[in-house]
Amino acid sequence: MECQPIKIGGFTDHVHILCMLSKKIALVKLLEEIKSHSSKWMKTKDESLKNFYWQDGYGTFSVNPSETDIVIQYIENQHEHHKKKTFQEEYRAFLKKYNVEYNERYVWD
Repeated sequence: MECQPIKIGGFTDHVHILCMLSKKIALVKLLEEIKSHSSKWMKTKDESLKNFYWQDGYGTFSVNPSETDIVIQYIENQHEHHKKKTFQEEYRAFLKKYNVEYNERYVWD
């Protein structure tokens, strides 16, 4: 899809993908494809995953090219980050840091 991945990683309940977004594709289309194909793949890995699905929503952030290395380090150190903060706590902190208005009711359902 011409969206070159730079770093992919995550933790038990979420995934981080740092990539270059192609000018030829809408972000929502990229995420639909990633979620669709990865969900199908997960279901082939084990019988216990036959009902695997992603939540409906997603969060995206643009990254200053000069800070790419910081984001790569962040993705690589997910296990350490989440010894201190849950994903939900960290996500709320990002939203607050960048003044993103949100309704708690819609963020996790």
